[in-house]
Amino acid sequence: MAVNASAVKELRERTGAGMLDCKKALEEVGGDIDKAIAHLREKGLAAAANKAGRIATEGAVEAYIHSNGRIGVLVEVNCETDFVGKTDQFKEFVKDVAMHIAASNPKYVRREEVPAEELEKEKEILKAQALNEGKPAHIVEKMVEGRISKYYEEYCLLEQSFIKDPDKTIGTLVNEKISTIGENISIRRFARFELGEGLEKKVENFAEEVMAQVKR
Repeated sequence: MAVNASAVKELRERTGAGMLDCKKALEEVGGDIDKAIAHLREKGLAAAANKAGRIATEGAVEAYIHSNGRIGVLVEVNCETDFVGKTDQFKEFVKDVAMHIAASNPKYVRREEVPAEELEKEKEILKAQALNEGKPAHIVEKMVEGRISKYYEEYCLLEQSFIKDPDKTIGTLVNEKISTIGENISIRRFARFELGEGLEKKVENFAEEVMAQVKR
């Protein structure tokens, strides 16, 4: 079922869980906030949010180079202790994040990093598109809001669907790791390089290439 934004906001404030996780939880329990809280706790997402404010300065910097040498990624993922940063579980998680970045090409880690100027420009474009589609002016703003959410899902790493499990976002994956590892985990920054980027070249589907390599 569809859920309203105020319910999502209230659930997020009460649990600290991510917006998409709150929305999905409400949809799964028919919009009942108390049941949604229980649902998030069962998945460990509410508990993970309680750890999110803790300082995380340890971790790892991981490099991922696509096998044909055409894409390279560096990503820094932080945790609270050096001990956790050296565990196989944490290292595997960081490798998955690097591989995902190579395949999905996000521009930012989180929506708060999108420059205000870029966001306003995108809103103006989306508004013009909606008006050109003949949509009534009184619903154009709601349409723009919905399309901006899609923009975040496309360009913000934490809101992208995980390339190895599209039913989860990267943000959900982070929260799951926080719950199982027991420390705050934060994807701090990344850099992605693509051979010939910005130059005229043949268009290729690198997401499919990366996944094909992972499955070998």
